[in-house]
Amino acid sequence: MITIILLSLLGLCVLVQLYFVFFYFLPLASYKDPESKVQLPVSVIVAAHNEQDNLFELLPLLLDQNYPEFEVIVINDRSDDDTEFYLYELEKQFQNFRVITVKKTPEYLNSKKYALALGIRAAKYEHLLFTDADCRPFSQNWIENMQKGYANGAEVVLGYSPYVQFKGFLNELVRYETLLTGIQYLSHANKAEAYMGVGRNLSYTKSCFFKNKGFASHIRILGGDDDLFVRDAASNSKISIVLDKEAQTSSIPKKTFREWITQKRRHMSVGHRYSRKDRRRIGAFVSANILFYILSGVILVMSAHLAILGALIGVRYLAVIPAYVRCARRLNDKVRWPLLPVLDAAYFFNYLILGVSVLMYKKFRWK
Repeated sequence: MITIILLSLLGLCVLVQLYFVFFYFLPLASYKDPESKVQLPVSVIVAAHNEQDNLFELLPLLLDQNYPEFEVIVINDRSDDDTEFYLYELEKQFQNFRVITVKKTPEYLNSKKYALALGIRAAKYEHLLFTDADCRPFSQNWIENMQKGYANGAEVVLGYSPYVQFKGFLNELVRYETLLTGIQYLSHANKAEAYMGVGRNLSYTKSCFFKNKGFASHIRILGGDDDLFVRDAASNSKISIVLDKEAQTSSIPKKTFREWITQKRRHMSVGHRYSRKDRRRIGAFVSANILFYILSGVILVMSAHLAILGALIGVRYLAVIPAYVRCARRLNDKVRWPLLPVLDAAYFFNYLILGVSVLMYKKFRWK
């Protein structure tokens, strides 16, 4: 009797995952970016704290973008390296490059959000495009391709930002987590159910920022300058997505498991601030995957109804893994598909451990 109940729960978990595959993920795999020949002026904004080496690489790529009218604004956020000297030298050379220096952040404000807000207020143009200092656009057409997202009257454009590939299992896991996160938030936005974006590649209008009162609803908390702003904007603004590789940025992932865990805990700490509807939907997907592995293991140990267990596992993998591979191809993200079952299990068990960790220990730090 217990085995039948467990198998029924396992079947329900598989059905939930199939729903997400066919309703959300496969439509994303066949999504086509909007076409637009309109090239509106753009303000590219980067907040940087002690990022001199990264800015050496990033800024030439931004200033060399193939776009008719744009400016680059860097907010030098309390840096104590040589960032300031480098930025002011660039400001002398490029008319479309501006520097905003922050010497001190008000005690009651989050430093990065304060820096970004200053950059947004100073921006000359209505359309804003954001990335981080440790990111690199894939092409000289990054600005142009991200702006195509405004073709259908959108006020927010979500892009994708994968991590660079290195050898080692940690890198595979980090990139798989990034891929799966991207598949989720982009596929939901494609269904007009946007709940987050990533600041490594995000665009919205200045009007949208002020209409949603900027970062006011989460100004004191660490993180959320990207996903919580998208959460607020989703209620009254049209949000679109752009997937093509030339509209993407990449960045270097964390090199140690400890650094990555710290980063992920910080990201997960804002999850409870998503809307109740979004939490239920995302929670259903995550819970169905975690329970799938737990229930499969328990039933396997019980050695009962193994044929049914094998059938359910087979259906799940034959639907989910090909869907992930198709989405990865659409996003031009490299995946080693034979390794996906291992990465998938490792990711969801890690997600469970991180979730418990965030609930038990809620202290986080920023730079």
